[in-house]
Amino acid sequence: MGKLSYFFKDSISSFLKKSANEVIGEITRANEYDVRFFQNKSWELQIPILKSSLNGYDGEIFFEFSIPRMGKRVDTILLIEGVLFVIEFKVGETKFLNMNIEQVWDYALDLKNFHEPSHIIPIIPILVATEAETSFINITTTTHNDNLILPVMAGKNDLKTAVENGLAFFNQNPSKLKEDFSAGRYAPTPTIIEAALSLYNNHSVEEITRNDSSAINLTKTTNAISDIIYKAREEKKKFICFVTGVPGAGKTLVGLKVATAHMDNQNGNASVYLSGNGPLVSILQEALARDRVKQEKESGQRLTKKAARQSVKAFIQNIHHYRDAYITDPNPPYDHVAIFDEAQRAWTKEQTASFMKSKKGIQNFNHSEPEFLISCLDRHPDWAVVICLVGGGQEINTGEAGISEWLSAVHNTFSNWDVIISPNLTDTEYVADDMIKKLKSSGKIKFHDDLHLAVSMRSFRAENVSLFVKQLLDMDKAGAANTYNKFKEKYPIVLTRDLNKAKQWIKEKARGSERYGIVVSSQAQRLKPLAIDVRYKIDPVNWFLEGKDDVRSSFFLEDAATEFQVQGLELDWACVTWDGDLRYSDDGWKYFAFKGNKWQNINSPDRRKYLLNAYRVLLTRARQGMIIVVPDGSSEDHTRKKEYYNSTFAYFKDIGIELL
Repeated sequence: MGKLSYFFKDSISSFLKKSANEVIGEITRANEYDVRFFQNKSWELQIPILKSSLNGYDGEIFFEFSIPRMGKRVDTILLIEGVLFVIEFKVGETKFLNMNIEQVWDYALDLKNFHEPSHIIPIIPILVATEAETSFINITTTTHNDNLILPVMAGKNDLKTAVENGLAFFNQNPSKLKEDFSAGRYAPTPTIIEAALSLYNNHSVEEITRNDSSAINLTKTTNAISDIIYKAREEKKKFICFVTGVPGAGKTLVGLKVATAHMDNQNGNASVYLSGNGPLVSILQEALARDRVKQEKESGQRLTKKAARQSVKAFIQNIHHYRDAYITDPNPPYDHVAIFDEAQRAWTKEQTASFMKSKKGIQNFNHSEPEFLISCLDRHPDWAVVICLVGGGQEINTGEAGISEWLSAVHNTFSNWDVIISPNLTDTEYVADDMIKKLKSSGKIKFHDDLHLAVSMRSFRAENVSLFVKQLLDMDKAGAANTYNKFKEKYPIVLTRDLNKAKQWIKEKARGSERYGIVVSSQAQRLKPLAIDVRYKIDPVNWFLEGKDDVRSSFFLEDAATEFQVQGLELDWACVTWDGDLRYSDDGWKYFAFKGNKWQNINSPDRRKYLLNAYRVLLTRARQGMIIVVPDGSSEDHTRKKEYYNSTFAYFKDIGIELL
């Protein structure tokens, strides 16, 4: 990603000499869209306030400075003596509303996190409510120590004081940026929801994603898949390809990008994004539908939520619903390209047959989900492509087939399909090596280096978090300690035994609209004394999408989400609360399930794998940092004995995780 745009840029000294009409004229000419009348009126009021506030200063001023990741523009940016002022005007407003404070804070955070010149300079977000009688101009830092202060709130007559106080607080020398501020590299990392919205609306994600050397293979992977689709169509072939990646590397983003690139059937290559992750599909469908309704409303059109959701479902669907539709419909799917996210979670033959018999009344269903899904695409007489996006060590539920089932289906039933795989699919965590060898011997398999995503993009602050989590769960204490020390300043991970302290920490760390929440294992049955009951099923749509005033949202820190509800999604800050289901010992992890009134050993290798993977999911959800809570336990409760927790706490402490 390159440079940011703006509608007006000038030196402050030059700006002060221009009339309001001259400035508005320049802004209007730079704006490729129609300028609405009220916006003109807004500038007419903003410009005099700025002129009276900036008299005697020099530096740079920008109007309508773009924040692409948010799809918005900052009203005004000032760069004076090495300090950046991010100013949002609310003309006619008498109060400093929380949503407006969050808005200007989010603008400042986006620049601090993703705009290279802004990493190093102080930033002061200022909300100007023009008719407010009282201002709040305390310059206050936060625990982040990144020179981004808490938002300042000023009436129209106090903006000058806010600028004066900000400059005095930082007492900077004039900026010595190596390059023009606005030409600085902007390299954002969107959340999956932000990415889906951008892709769905614009059919392009170039403006909101990083394109640096560490994340370059995201583009390589999408290009490789596009080439495979083109080859299949031109040569009338059928391909199944497997994309691997570390947690947070962007597998879902790749899938959405490919799906949106082929959203229509103009070229006969329409694609559909499918996932067995119910919460992810529901959240993305709801977010896209809400956004569609909002956009139509802003353009003067009326669209019902139901109609919006129907149009979204043509693009993103639950894999099980897609499967059910083609059990009764014998025709080829509308789509020639099917992208299966988290393909390792597709169901085994036994799980599918059991579901069909009990829920659908279909007797003798004799296919695994991978086999049936490939058969649907195989109905096309000419060409088809199946893209399987695969996370290693991500199976978390009984009946999930893993990757070998897809390969087995090709080997046993669909010999007319060619297989193109990431070389990493042979790694032990994918448990597919035997089937790969069989396909290799038949000459039906090719390896493609660009189908592996090696770098986590979820945490823009520390790309080694997934490695750290792997080392921690592999009990590689020295490796985990070494990796943790490399990123702990940028990406804080702290440890506590007190959930209330953890809640306070996470609230203090989160800024603007940054989302935080409590995540726990679905087997964490004995956190009830901490008011966490995993048997209560949250609605993940509300938990992930609602705001701070909604008790159902993650922000309230009342309802905890499990691995099933957060897999494939992300928080800015996570509170991972540990229970006695997974306990550290010198001989390896000890696995337990709570049955009746006591913990029982888990002996099944598959169930042990699911539990370890559950904690892998929980520990890789946070973009910016996390706190791990290992409770004290209780000497008065035989289900929460102190020894159930102490060894795990000591292990984390020995790794060097900072104590709160």
